[in-house]
Amino acid sequence: MQRAAKITVACAVAVLAAVAAGALVFYTRPLATLAWLGRQRLASSGFERRFHPSAAGPQCIFSGGGGAPVVLLHGAGDQAGGWAKVAPRLAKSFAVVAVDLAGHGESAPASGSIPFATLLAGFDGAMKEIPQGKVTLVGNSLGAWVATVWAKDHPDRVQHLVLVNGGPLLGDRPDLTLHPKNRAEADRTLAALRDPSAPMVPDFVVDDIIRVAATGPMGRLAAEPKNLNAYLLDGRLGGFDVPVDLLWGASDKLVSVDYARRLAAQLPAARLTTIDRCGHAPQVECSERFAEALMKVLKDPLPAPTVSGPPVAAPAPAAASTP
Repeated sequence: MQRAAKITVACAVAVLAAVAAGALVFYTRPLATLAWLGRQRLASSGFERRFHPSAAGPQCIFSGGGGAPVVLLHGAGDQAGGWAKVAPRLAKSFAVVAVDLAGHGESAPASGSIPFATLLAGFDGAMKEIPQGKVTLVGNSLGAWVATVWAKDHPDRVQHLVLVNGGPLLGDRPDLTLHPKNRAEADRTLAALRDPSAPMVPDFVVDDIIRVAATGPMGRLAAEPKNLNAYLLDGRLGGFDVPVDLLWGASDKLVSVDYARRLAAQLPAARLTTIDRCGHAPQVECSERFAEALMKVLKDPLPAPTVSGPPVAAPAPAAASTP
């Protein structure tokens, strides 16, 4: 009995130590912890992690489900796990591929600047490993920009483009920075990115955002701003052959609905759907409502070319929000 009690105590101490260690890791590196949790959620939902060669080095993708192919591209500083609340639901109807863009997640390069050409080269390598034929590309923020440029160069591979709070036009909020150096700058940007009703971001997470902005993919992308600007497509979308759905978190003040309307006006076949009470990354901030809206545009007839301008869809139906 005494020995059993000692074993029980030892096990309890070990569990407490593990919990304490996990809490410490989360407190000191919350963004990395959340990314790890997202990737674990994809894996536990049946998504297979694979690496494929590219001109940028090995690229990591998660694939699952079956049916028509849908490829998910995350935003700057994020990774494939950012789709973890949405991808398993999509996989019930589609063959889903969530990519780590070059220099993000586990995709090469692991260090140095990340020119836009490197993002395209990495994605091109990943796409070569996806069965040939037309796919749907769904891109958020930077991922929307990459998806548009790649689709413009490969219209034979893209059936449908879904842009989520991002695109290839010059932004309209130069007063906001994605590379905050202090809490005041970070708080201003976070307020622009999220709906006012969203939970406050704890200070220790804000501090990690500031740290990662300087050393992570965001900082590496910013190292070559002129290179990024060379891939803007303002005034160059008149011959764009791919139907486009613009799926927009309406509370986004960094890349606002006005930006979406400006983008839609330049596209021959586009449709705008807004999601109320949702910000710049709706797949994270309001994943249930976003998934419903995304499933709808994926199953609806494709947007048709129009002479008078792209039709604007009604706002997506309201539903319970998932933080």
